[in-house]
Amino acid sequence: MGRGKVELKRIENPTNRQVTFSKRRDGLFKKAIELSILCEAEVALLVFSSSGKSYQFSSHDMDRTIRKYRNEKGLHKMNSHGVRTIEVWKNEMDEMKKSIDTLETKLKHLAGEDLSTLGMKELKQLERQLRMGVDRVRSRKWRLLSEHVSLLKRNHKTLQEENCNLQKKLHEILSEGDENSGLDSSDHVIQRFIPDGQPLNMNQLGFPES
Repeated sequence: MGRGKVELKRIENPTNRQVTFSKRRDGLFKKAIELSILCEAEVALLVFSSSGKSYQFSSHDMDRTIRKYRNEKGLHKMNSHGVRTIEVWKNEMDEMKKSIDTLETKLKHLAGEDLSTLGMKELKQLERQLRMGVDRVRSRKWRLLSEHVSLLKRNHKTLQEENCNLQKKLHEILSEGDENSGLDSSDHVIQRFIPDGQPLNMNQLGFPES
């Protein structure tokens, strides 16, 4: 009678599982050796047990066979590109870190910190940079002040012109009032230009006080 079909499933008993692993592994390696000898095939075999222990067989050099496999599948180019990309990123990160460190050091020197590492030449150069920076700051400050003063002068001139126009209009209204209705009527007109509850100031109307 023929052997019945064996159901493939995980062996639950650890001892039986280990024994079966050793027998099947040895049989697999034996078949790999036979294949390489009988057919002149280049064979590389890697096996890892459930505990992570590795077993290998190679008819030729294992590393050479793996490289050959990666080249055949195009994995070598992908890996090289990935390695070059990582190296480029790493170099860029290193350069950025150096630049940041240099800038932080310069800022500390400009703030008068960590000057003990500087020699006479570096200190003179730093002093020259600070003097130039102060000159630029002062120049900018005076430019802003000059622009502000000019703006105030323009506003003052505008207010003076408006004041003259108002005084001119006021005199015209007073003159018309004197001609038409007499002084009482002109007083009424003047009162329209005076805020409620405030005394009349003749200087506001352009008349000298008596």
